[in-house]
Formats: sequence, structure tokens, C-alpha cells
Amino acid sequence: MSDSIPTQLRFPTVAGFTVRADFEGGAVSSDFGALLLQGVDRQTGLIARLASAIQDRRHPSYIAHSLADLLRQRIFQTACGYADGNDANSLRHDPVFKLAAERAPLDADNALASGPTFSRLENGVSRKDIYRLARAFVDAFIASYTTPPAVIVLDMDHSEDRTHGQQELAFYNHHYGSHCYLPLFLFEGLSGKFITAVLRPGKRPTGRENAAILQRVVRRLRQAWPDTHLVLRGDGHFANPELMALCEADARMDFLFGLAGNQVLTPKAEPLLAKTRALHAQRCDFARRAEQPEPAATRLYDEVAYQAGSWPKAYRVVLKAEVMGLGDNPRFVVTSLADPTPEALYRDLYCARGQDENFIKAVKNDLASDRTADHAFLANHLRLFYACAAYSLIHSLREHTLCHTELAKAQPMTLILKLFKLAVRVVQYKDRIKLHLPSACPVKALLHRVTEILYLVRPPAMA
Repeated sequence: MSDSIPTQLRFPTVAGFTVRADFEGGAVSSDFGALLLQGVDRQTGLIARLASAIQDRRHPSYIAHSLADLLRQRIFQTACGYADGNDANSLRHDPVFKLAAERAPLDADNALASGPTFSRLENGVSRKDIYRLARAFVDAFIASYTTPPAVIVLDMDHSEDRTHGQQELAFYNHHYGSHCYLPLFLFEGLSGKFITAVLRPGKRPTGRENAAILQRVVRRLRQAWPDTHLVLRGDGHFANPELMALCEADARMDFLFGLAGNQVLTPKAEPLLAKTRALHAQRCDFARRAEQPEPAATRLYDEVAYQAGSWPKAYRVVLKAEVMGLGDNPRFVVTSLADPTPEALYRDLYCARGQDENFIKAVKNDLASDRTADHAFLANHLRLFYACAAYSLIHSLREHTLCHTELAKAQPMTLILKLFKLAVRVVQYKDRIKLHLPSACPVKALLHRVTEILYLVRPPAMA
């Protein structure tokens, strides 16, 4: 009712004034970042690439929002911290999100899509659509390079995505102790760029399944970069003969995988461990004599040739013999790389794989890639891709627009809080739109730099 009393928020008295608040501010938004994301998308062409991967099966007479508009709205909302589809029921009227979708912000008859529209979209995609979307991410990754890189590192890892209720292909995984999905993420290890992802059932993946996924990605990369050296890097459950055979078939591909100890391999590390124990005891003795703290650990490295029964041939296995106050900690990695020393290979090359887990945390914790609560598996796969696309846009913003600034290496949530969550008042005139940001905005200079770059850079030519 128009004459109803608006809901008010009450606050304690301040300086003799009664303080009340309401939601009658009008054309005010709390998400200026949607416009920054629109500028990044114009640079990269990511959303247009993703929209072209989905076959639109809707009847033209009933289409109010194009696929590109739907993806743009949902991905921008995800990147601004709104991971639930129901958030669109309110944000569809937000003037900045409407402006980012290239609509007049204050016109009442051009609202964006609602939550049920996204539910229909997610439950309408097919397996072929999902496959083409995964391939579109690979194509976007390739397009992010102006020239073929000399080497790229394909970091692979799975992540638990807990499920609740009767969801398709949600299985109990004993390692995580939960019913879950187990998506596979691929990032470029040197730059942190997102390559692609596959939402998987919760069961442990087989080597054949991992190899089938990687083979499709490698085939696409090879079409664009025939001379680029590829390095597959992953933890112990990727050390299987299928991925090794994939590398053997390509002269410009190597692998570096963690390796679990066994009754054959562990005894090979015992001589090096004995040497390390003696060295650690000696170092601790020297530290006590000098009245200094004892060293936390002592590490020595060596290598052996080893062939498991399922491997096609013997490979180089690097041993790390680590002795700590709590006991021995032997570790192994297997690789087809011949040049790096054992210490450099383990410490500098393999241990850098841990950064991949930080990339996954950014997608999962900051952008809610695990908000996969739909019953249908394919619908959840599309929801995973929303978060992946949001990560790609934010990474491009950091890499190109925010380079040489204090936010060049910031986590997505830091960007959301510092750059995206800014209040803005929207004023629409007959021939122009004015955006009024807070006078006390602490990132004025940074916003001027960012918006000027996004304004001047031309959109890429789509292949």
C-alpha cells in the first residue's frame, strides 16, 4: 500500500539526535563493482564466448533476456558476493546492475531476470552445452595470451564440494567423510589463470578419467600452441600410467607428480634418512652448545630410478628425507624432467603446486563455487561455471588493470570489499547518466586509474 508506514531501523541516540533508517533511498546501489566487471568483460569477451557455447532452446516469442544478458547478470552478481540465484529477485531492480547490463538504470519496465528465470536456465542446459562451456573457458585462456607462451604449467587438483539431500551423482567419499561432488580444477601454475573445470561425482577419479579430461584440454592447447612446452603438475593421486602415457605421446610435454611411499620405494629412502638423522642430531648439538634454538627440521635430497608395476617405464623419482623433532617425514615425487637438481625440482617446482590450492580457495571461499544445491547435476555444473567465470574476470582485472597497484595480487574478497562494495547514487537525465560516489571514498585515485584504463582499451576482435 502506498500509504503504509515504511520499515525503520532504530539506533541508539547519538549527540542528542534520534537516529532512524529506512529503505527509501531510491536509486542507490551498494555494488559499483558491477561496472568495473562490465569493463573487464568488454576487454576479454568472456561472457559472449560463454553465451555462444549454449544452445538457446527457448521459443523466440517468450524471450525477454538473452543468454548473454542472463550470464552477465548472474556472473556479475556472483563476483560481487551474491552467490544465490534468489538474490536476483531484488538485484534485478538495482540501477548499477542494470547499467552494467547496458540498460537504462531508472526505467521501471526493463528489470533484469529473476531467480526463477535462472532456475529454468540452469535446469535447461544439456551435456553438450556443459562440454562447450568447458571448452569455451579453455579458448578464453588461450585468447588471454597475445603470443604463444614458451611454457605453461597445468596445475590439477580436486576439491570437496559437500552435497545435502538427494542430489544427482552425489556419493559418499571416505577420504573427506561426506557425501559430495569432487570437481576437478585446472589452473595455469605460473600466472594463476583459470583454464577450465569439470564437476565430477563424489567418487575417487580413476587415472583413465583424469587422462580423458586432460587429453581434451591438451588437444585444444596444441591446436593453438604447437611448440609450447606443457608441464602437468599434481599431487599423488595423479601419478598414474594413463597421464604418464599422455605425456610420453607428446615430445613437448612433461609431468611432475607426488608419489606415495610403498614397500619397495620406502626402503630406498632409508639410507638417506639415516644420513639426515645424523646431520639433524649434529645440528641440534651445535645449537645447544651455542645456546641457540634447535633447528626445526633437516632436509636432504636424492634421486633414484623407479618403475611401478603399472608404469610404462622407469622414471626419475626424487626423495626428500626430512627429519623433525616429531620424527621422520620422507616424501617422493616422480617426474619426466631431467634437468633440475633433486632439491630444486622438489622445493622450487613441486612445492609451488601448493599455490593451486590457493586458487581453488579463492573460487570456493570467495566466489562460492560450492553453492551447488540444485537437485540436477548439470544445473550444479553451470553454477560452478558462474564462479569460475567470476574468478576469470577478477583475475583479468588484477593482471591487466590493477597491475603495479596495491591490489595487483589481492584476493577476490579483498577486491570485493575495497573496489566492488562502494555505494553509488544513480541519476538519469534525458541524455546522460550521472553516478555519484561517496566524497570520502578511500580509493578515489585507484578508481580513476581503473575506469580510465577500462574506458580507453578497445574490445578484442572475437575469432
